[in-house]
Amino acid sequence: MNDHTLKRIAEALERLSPPPSPPTDLSSRPAYHWNGTALAPVHDFKPLPLDLIVGIDRQKADLIENSRRHASGAAAHDVLLWGARGMGKSALVKSVVAALQEEGFFIALVEAAANQITSMPALFDELAASGRRYLLFVDDISFEPNDQSARLLRSLLEGGVEARPNNVRLCVTSNRRNIVERENGADPDTGGRDAIDDSLALADRFGLKLGFQYPDQDAYLKMVGSYAAHFDLDWDEADALSFAQSRGGRSGRIAWHYTVELAGRAGRRI
Repeated sequence: MNDHTLKRIAEALERLSPPPSPPTDLSSRPAYHWNGTALAPVHDFKPLPLDLIVGIDRQKADLIENSRRHASGAAAHDVLLWGARGMGKSALVKSVVAALQEEGFFIALVEAAANQITSMPALFDELAASGRRYLLFVDDISFEPNDQSARLLRSLLEGGVEARPNNVRLCVTSNRRNIVERENGADPDTGGRDAIDDSLALADRFGLKLGFQYPDQDAYLKMVGSYAAHFDLDWDEADALSFAQSRGGRSGRIAWHYTVELAGRAGRRI
């Protein structure tokens, strides 16, 4: 066998089994995405300025305080943000991390999909080896009764042999207050108590739980006013309310969509 043939065989084997990718630099980027096997930097991390998020002032104050504690190395809670859709739960998490980075804290956001729960022990191993603080963000999570992923997450949060490392805190959003849907017909007097307790057990692992409800009219208009002022857009209260009505109701997301509509009417980008 000549050298040329050996070279071709070696190149073919290398294509079949490429060398492992170099580890991701966890010190240089503000945010990362976990795909189940590896971390990749988020190249366009541009959350809304924290001051722009209004109408959820208590939730914002509680989340920034808890996250600041974690960023500084102090004790802090894992956080569950639950409630109405379109009320800025995920936007708030991202904006809080960006605000802390502007304050000079060495913290990053790590985003993972809800279907990546089973891979989180590997993620925790990688993050634990870093000297940085992290908020692990899992958006729009919910489980059906008896879903084993819910039990795994519960173990990772507290009490399991592979619990999350000290430099990581979770921020999870869900439309369900208890994350796990209760089984229909569960009767506390006929053994259903175990099913009910199990549905509560995961949510109880979060030391800070922040609820989000749909805004009243004044709160919705305050959201619109905040966005419009920031982007120097003219707007009208009656028009803003009509827009919300045509979209099925008021929410932070609808306020943002109305802002986009205003900018589009004015021929501007935002």
